[in-house]
Amino acid sequence: MPLSWNEIKSRAFAFSKRWADAGNEESEAKPFLIDFFEVFGITNKRVASFEHAVRKFDGRGRIDLFWPGILLVEMKSRGRDLDRAYTQAMDYFHGISERDLPRYVLVSDFARFRLQNLDDDEVLEFGLADLHRHVKDFGFIAGYQTQVIQPQDPINVRAAESMGRLHDQLKAVGYDGSPLEVYLVRLLFCLFAEDTGIFEKRQFQDYIEQRTGEDSSDLAYHMAALFQVLNTSPERRLTNTDEALAAFPYINGRLFEAALPMAGFDSAMRESLLDLCALDWSRISPAVFGSLFQSIMDEKARRNLGAHYTSEENILKLIKPLFLDELWAEFEKIRGNRNRLFDFHKRLRQLHFFDPACGCGNFLVITYRELRTLELEVLRAAYADGQMALDIHQIIQLDVDQFHGIELEEFPAQIAQVALWLTDHQMNLKVSEEFGSYFARIPLKQAANIVHGNALRMDWNDLLPAERCSYVLGNPPFIGHHLQDAQQKADLVATYGADAKAAGVMDYVTAWYLIAARYIRGTRIKAAFASTNSITQGEQVGILWRNLLREGPLHIHFAHRTFKWSNEARGKAAVYCVIVGFAAFEPEKRVVFDYDRPDGEPHAVAVSNLNAYLVDAPWVLLENRSRNPFGKPEMLYGSKPTDNGHFLFTDEEKIAFLRDEPGAAGLIKPFISAHEYLHAELRWVLWLVDADPRTINELPQVKARVRAVDAFRKASKAASTREYPSRHCSARSPNLTRPTF
Repeated sequence: MPLSWNEIKSRAFAFSKRWADAGNEESEAKPFLIDFFEVFGITNKRVASFEHAVRKFDGRGRIDLFWPGILLVEMKSRGRDLDRAYTQAMDYFHGISERDLPRYVLVSDFARFRLQNLDDDEVLEFGLADLHRHVKDFGFIAGYQTQVIQPQDPINVRAAESMGRLHDQLKAVGYDGSPLEVYLVRLLFCLFAEDTGIFEKRQFQDYIEQRTGEDSSDLAYHMAALFQVLNTSPERRLTNTDEALAAFPYINGRLFEAALPMAGFDSAMRESLLDLCALDWSRISPAVFGSLFQSIMDEKARRNLGAHYTSEENILKLIKPLFLDELWAEFEKIRGNRNRLFDFHKRLRQLHFFDPACGCGNFLVITYRELRTLELEVLRAAYADGQMALDIHQIIQLDVDQFHGIELEEFPAQIAQVALWLTDHQMNLKVSEEFGSYFARIPLKQAANIVHGNALRMDWNDLLPAERCSYVLGNPPFIGHHLQDAQQKADLVATYGADAKAAGVMDYVTAWYLIAARYIRGTRIKAAFASTNSITQGEQVGILWRNLLREGPLHIHFAHRTFKWSNEARGKAAVYCVIVGFAAFEPEKRVVFDYDRPDGEPHAVAVSNLNAYLVDAPWVLLENRSRNPFGKPEMLYGSKPTDNGHFLFTDEEKIAFLRDEPGAAGLIKPFISAHEYLHAELRWVLWLVDADPRTINELPQVKARVRAVDAFRKASKAASTREYPSRHCSARSPNLTRPTF
């Protein structure tokens, strides 16, 4: 367990005094560094080696102190040039394997320290007497330092690729399905644990390197033994347990409880596992674990890490107006009143958050992180006079058991629970840094309430009774009616009940709105979902709100009008979304976030009303009618090409086509759909209505396109499309199919 910052500072004072007169590299460097590590409560032998031999460009050399993957130290006698010392240190990199390259380089002449962070090129230099002022910059030694980075950082890509390699290797030998998923989740926890102070530094990596053979024949046995120890309290462990195993803490939380089939490893898999150990897992935000693990389990998704990851920006767009802005505003009003701060803090503990389509937990993770950040500010304000409670465990109130979720697939549900634990630990480290006392919730006692099941077939009250729920949030699946499988269509029919026929044209996400309306009826729960913007346009609006309002009063409190759904992927999905926040009671104010500025950034607009179309106007629902009530001509569908693009051309494509097939010039017509009309664009269509089949047969490029359309229609799942050839085939040319528009 790391020392408190107060203890480390005290040791740093004493260290500076003991070594004030030291300066000889040959005789004093080693004891100086041994004592330096002990300032942070670390025995250097546990993590590092002295005089580490390494090959340089100009021969062989010896590193004064080397901690693989973390730190390289080069000492010089007092008064020597630190620039030359740094150059010498960097010369050693040529002989260090990529897996062991350090993140930090420290050079010192006893009187001065210069610490270089190679990840961001930040350089820190100070004198020996000021060591106590800079101990937090060496938090990576003590086990404190964590750095949550943005999801696009290369460390996440490397983590996904490395974990994906091990996944593929285990799957290739037949270790598959649920056991493989659980195994990877456990490895994730262990990797994160040794980089964030749950385990000792390198404890997991050293156990693999020192207790297992290079041929890996015994690795599976040792991993099984480790999992068992992590699930066993110290008093229940065998008295003759291997001392290296016995040194691991008790984790609990049921994470290591289930017995798994014995895995099978070879030397390549062992190397993959050690490559994972070499990464700094403290730098990976739990908020990206979902996309990371989705990419691990799906090789195609692995090449596009983050394709399904919901960006923090989009999550904050939802949670800030739903509850976060209001909580911060209340805190600012009572910041100077300790009694009211205590009451506010207790109320934060009573909040419960529910994501009924939680996936890997991104919304819950970001919500928890933001609440813990607010809690830390509350504690700073409440204890501004330095009167900190004796037991820090008693003043931290927020915990993961305030978070609830439903997820259709088992593996993401497991990831969501673990991601919340890891977020909890990261935030506990922030509290530790702030108040100078190490705080960790190990063994795990609380867990998020994440269940594996179909949210559209469950009673949400069985998971979280509505009277205990504070907020419902998330981004349920964005599946249009034409893309739904049989099970999803059945889910919609069951949800809409008496209006099942109308459900056939509804997006899948609307089912969550309808069940949420039933769940929050008669309560003070606030809800918000991110959805495709189609639910606020066209025929879906009337059907959805007709059904919603049957459940009782429902009011839109805030909304984000159409915006492009961004994520952190290299290939971003072009999805246009809205966010709708609603409740069963009238709001004090209504806000709509618009995106009509040139920079595309949202700006809040206070409105007197928000209707189902997200417009500040009276409530009007336009229902779909089959007959015109005023005797006017009926609106028809229009020209709909069912051609898979073979009959349509841009300007450039038309020019290229006519270059090869000039005889088709009379068959090319302008094509104007809604998009072209609204955006003043022009496309062209190969128009074969009433065309003579003999003409088509004489034009090979035209004939090829007709055959391509014929094959496309015959392969369609829609019966009406498959019938086109029989309805529109020419008697004189039975192998040709005319297009239908």
